Amino acid sequence: MARDPVLPGQTSVWDFPRPAIAEPCARPIRIEHRGYIVADTRASVRTLETSHPPSYYIPPDDVAMTLLQRSTHRSFCEWKGDAVYYDLVVDGETLRDIAWSYPAPTRAFAALRDYLAFYAAPLDSCTVDGEQVVPQPGGFYGGWITRDLAGPFKGVPGSRYW
Repeated sequence: MARDPVLPGQTSVWDFPRPAIAEPCARPIRIEHRGYIVADTRASVRTLETSHPPSYYIPPDDVAMTLLQRSTHRSFCEWKGDAVYYDLVVDGETLRDIAWSYPAPTRAFAALRDYLAFYAAPLDSCTVDGEQVVPQPGGFYGGWITRDLAGPFKGVPGSRYW
């Protein structure tokens, strides 16, 4: 697998740590859908892991929780623990399992407790510093790609065993 060239002002996701880490992030994060502000924060926690663009976890106080309904879907992350999922319901439209959270994360990821991360692809707008993000490829992972990142990113064809 060949790495993408790293341009000035970029960081390669291949320089991110493994195992994954969580760190505070003050970059403005905003999510909009069908004219509603779903989330707006400068107090997120982002996760970094080798080959992945960051996932941004938003405090529930900065999320329009009235637009979310807990779903029955669950998953497990080897680093963070058991995740629960939420559907977004806006004007009769339901985006299933669009957000996830860790109500009882592992000790290393305690900062994520009850914060929510969102899949960008189905939403009208997900921005970091005002820049529209590109969803991590593949549909399974929830990372957000911005211009300051170089790949290739986990999720592209052929990356299953990276």
